[in-house]
Amino acid sequence: MTDGPQNKIGCLYLVATPIGNLEDISLRALRILREADKIACEDTRHTRKLLAHYEIRAATTSYHAHNEIELAPKLAAEIAAGATIALVTDAGTPSISDPGHRLITACLESGLAVVPIPGPSAVIAAVTGCGLPADAFTFVGFLPSRTGERRKVMRDLANEPRSVVFYEAPHRLLESLADAREIFGNRRAAVARELTKVYEEFLRGTLDEILAQFREKPPRGEITVVIAQADPTTAEAEDAGDRLKISLAQRVAEIESEKGVDRKAALKIAAHERGINKRDAYKQLLASRDDEV
Repeated sequence: MTDGPQNKIGCLYLVATPIGNLEDISLRALRILREADKIACEDTRHTRKLLAHYEIRAATTSYHAHNEIELAPKLAAEIAAGATIALVTDAGTPSISDPGHRLITACLESGLAVVPIPGPSAVIAAVTGCGLPADAFTFVGFLPSRTGERRKVMRDLANEPRSVVFYEAPHRLLESLADAREIFGNRRAAVARELTKVYEEFLRGTLDEILAQFREKPPRGEITVVIAQADPTTAEAEDAGDRLKISLAQRVAEIESEKGVDRKAALKIAAHERGINKRDAYKQLLASRDDEV
């Protein structure tokens, strides 16, 4: 068996490494790490723990988000000169919400071989264990940390026909789940925490149920969230989508009528639904009136 094109000058191997349990690594990955001329690591200190566990004594170099622009062409040049380089991240598969894309692109643009060595992925582990449909899903990486930007991403996904998967930091999880509850409705979901580690945990249920659990016990560790796809047969899903389709002025009028509040309060509610501040919402409202004139 071979690991890539024959008669190659050099090769970049994209080696998936454990996301927690050190036993979750393939025999092929271990061989590539042993045979590589150099291992490019997101954090050399972290990777050396894995290498030491398997008694691998390979040269390492640091390759991370802060130096990849500078280092990618240099590593590509080494590969062009005949080197075999294995790229790893701290956990999981290179370039999946981790550094790697620039080096991969640099190698491909130079006609160099790029060979993936598949293995652990928090996304796949979460989707297969969550109890929600796994035949198709949409992965969006880490959601934006800013509330407005995060809510905009969620609004774009409100009618997504596949399950939605994303990573989230524990200190932002409650806020993100609350946004999801408001924008998506009370869908079924699962939060996978510390996958493959000693304290691995799946919390499954509706968004309301999961939120209640985390409000009692704040989340910790590395987290992957899976939210069920939109169900067009439920009135709640339809209402959530409809709120985002109508104009801001129409939504403000609806809120005034439904909740019996004044325009100022209705505008604040509508702005929150759309993930924008009240000032921007007011500008949009004025602009829509000008367009009607």
